[in-house]
Amino acid sequence: MNLKQTFLLLSSFCLLLPVFAQDLQFEEFDLDNGLHVILHQDNTLPITAVSVLYHVGSKNEDPQRTGFAHFFEHLMFEGSPNIERGDYMKIVQGAGGELNAYTSFDRTYYYEILPSNELELGLWMESERMLQLKVDSIGVETQRQVVKEERRMRYDNRPYGRVSEEVYKLAFKTHPYRWTPIGSLEYINKAALGEFMDFYKTFYVPNNATLTIAGDFDVVKAKDWIKKYFGRIPKGTKTIPRPVIKEAAMTGEIRDTMYDKIQLPMLVHAYRIPEMTHPDFYAVDLLTTVLSDGESSRLYKKMVDETEKATSVFAYSPEMEQPGIAFIQSIAQTGVSLNTLDSLINVELDRVQNELISQEEYIAIMNKTENQLVSVRGSLASIAGTLAGDYVFHNKNTGLINKKMEAYRKVTKEDIQRVAKLYFKKENRINFFVLPKTN
Repeated sequence: MNLKQTFLLLSSFCLLLPVFAQDLQFEEFDLDNGLHVILHQDNTLPITAVSVLYHVGSKNEDPQRTGFAHFFEHLMFEGSPNIERGDYMKIVQGAGGELNAYTSFDRTYYYEILPSNELELGLWMESERMLQLKVDSIGVETQRQVVKEERRMRYDNRPYGRVSEEVYKLAFKTHPYRWTPIGSLEYINKAALGEFMDFYKTFYVPNNATLTIAGDFDVVKAKDWIKKYFGRIPKGTKTIPRPVIKEAAMTGEIRDTMYDKIQLPMLVHAYRIPEMTHPDFYAVDLLTTVLSDGESSRLYKKMVDETEKATSVFAYSPEMEQPGIAFIQSIAQTGVSLNTLDSLINVELDRVQNELISQEEYIAIMNKTENQLVSVRGSLASIAGTLAGDYVFHNKNTGLINKKMEAYRKVTKEDIQRVAKLYFKKENRINFFVLPKTN
């Protein structure tokens, strides 16, 4: 079995790594151009992850040019003067690697998983698109078509695909979270080439990026390559927009209805919650676990098992850099009204607001949370992404990966009850009905 075959076999098992009780070790430093670098060495497997997190998401966009961050997720694969158009993926895959990228409200993230002996290749390729991305009319027009097709497949023609867009519009009136990362194709079509160049020169600069290497590598060689390829990139000179808009508090429940090409109606409750760095966020996260994480959770037992009124129900609280929203989503059984689901959810919320959860529930949610945090260490890509995200979004607290469970353990049953009362109340809620079209 050759190296490439070995790598593919390891990839098929999701690159699982042994998890140890001791803290995850790393070192970090800055280059003169502002690039932050994080190194986590683990020689367990002959594999290395190279990632770059750019601190730019949809919330950093001009309201009249939404969708730029997501558009650049695609455009960044167009190549450079040294990488032919369309060859970026071919080169990585030809070296036995794999790669991916994603865009959120707050970040754009790129990574490659490569055999250890291809680390220099990964660093060179990431530096190429940071230094001299090919932003031209051919690439822009190509990616316009790609994004249009993605919009049709993932949003417009997918059941429930536009739900999140509509909910965020209702939840935010002034804050840029009011549009989702897919943005507006209208604005992408209107934008001139110079606008894309300006966006690139503003955000895709070393002083707005965090480079992370995780896995099997020689630290001395890695540092030399980092300085060789990234040290040559000039620091960005443009002011990086950071929105400071504070959304006004809700004063009453917002109700709305959308009709979609679906078979079964969906009910969405969305509640305004604090940002990921707020002390209450941990309690909110545990509350959503109480409500719907697993078949033993309160909403699942009541709505799916006992009453059989819903086919599914789940609650979650996305981590956002600024105050965001938590969701409770449920899909009704055939013939069941959404008002029925609404009533069942309200009953369970009343319970958790007026009674402390049991000790058994408390132990169960803590165990689930710890398992989830342990699973973060299960792949090099997730380790790299977590280290970078903690540095960027948690006030340079890169070591949070080792301390997050301590923060959850500080949350008491009383805290969970308190945040249920404070945030999961009707006057702080979007109540959104999604109904089947009748024609």
